[in-house]
Amino acid sequence: MKHFTSGKYITQGSYKSFQPEKINRDWVIENMELIHLLSQADRQLGRLDMYSEYIPNIDLFISMHVLKEATQSSKIEGTKTNIEEALLEKEDVAEERRDDWEEVQNYISALNQAINSLEELPFSSRLIKQTHEILLSGVRGKHKLPGEFRTSQNWIGGASIADATFIPPIHSTIDEYMSDLEKFAHSQNTYFPELLKIALIHYQFETIHPFLDGNGRVGRLMITLYLVEKGILKKPILYLSDFFERNRTLYYDNLMRVREKADITQWFKFFLVGVIETAKSSISAFDSILKLQQDVEIRVQSMGSRSANASIIAKQLYQHPIIDAQKVREITGLSMPSVYKLIEELETLKILHEVTGSKRGKVYFFKEYIDLFSNEQ
Repeated sequence: MKHFTSGKYITQGSYKSFQPEKINRDWVIENMELIHLLSQADRQLGRLDMYSEYIPNIDLFISMHVLKEATQSSKIEGTKTNIEEALLEKEDVAEERRDDWEEVQNYISALNQAINSLEELPFSSRLIKQTHEILLSGVRGKHKLPGEFRTSQNWIGGASIADATFIPPIHSTIDEYMSDLEKFAHSQNTYFPELLKIALIHYQFETIHPFLDGNGRVGRLMITLYLVEKGILKKPILYLSDFFERNRTLYYDNLMRVREKADITQWFKFFLVGVIETAKSSISAFDSILKLQQDVEIRVQSMGSRSANASIIAKQLYQHPIIDAQKVREITGLSMPSVYKLIEELETLKILHEVTGSKRGKVYFFKEYIDLFSNEQ
């Protein structure tokens, strides 16, 4: 990018903090490879957005996209909950993994609340703080000022600030930087492609590191919020955490490369490749969901008198692909003997798979559906 400088290190007593340049200014794109990637990314996002319009009941599937995003974004931070575990109730999760489970549940709540808040609250520091508060509520970061920008110095990597990989700007400048970021997000004065805008916002947010904890998760969540708020996506169906997790070293290296070498173009390229790959992958997932729906419907229709109730259960499973006998009873109103017969037949048709291995309190997964979102497929 023309005339780009990333910032400078400022001595703060015993250490130096990185003070980035403000981003609310004119930007000029000169790199033709970047323009080509931008064109591809826009095209793939357009295709994905079209899918969101034509797939019936797409809101049923969004909860699973959110669940996958929550597990992958948390995984980057060292949390080890997988999709299957995240679907369980807290009491069904091994005690030593419940902290991880709660962090994933908070991420789901934070993202859902943030998407709903966009109807009345713009992409802003207020929305970001509100999201952060939910993210850290009652979990390991609960003592690290949930919903508030930090009032002390933090650092990335290293056991102490003395051997840190990166030291973000001093806390007294955070409000100023976040105000600049917010103005840039909503600036009407200069044109800059929205995908490059959110790529730059994500980089700047991670560089500012405005919270004591949860910056990575909030920063990744902001990408989807921005795309929805700007109308680029009608539904929240693009999540980059899976791409960032699979390319974790490159992700961190490219962020540092901007700070150390002022190479913002390489970060933009990496980000756009992530958008292209993720959009294609999401389209493929939706295709697979539609095929599975048709296949399951054929299997359900083979159940004769039980097909109507089986169809009701199948619809529930697309939104939340885990169920037990009590839930089946609530949904269908059947007697318990009839519930067990229905479950048994759904198992025979490989729609349900029992996962606990116990004789009582059995839990069933819609495994074929979960596998479409799982990295282990």
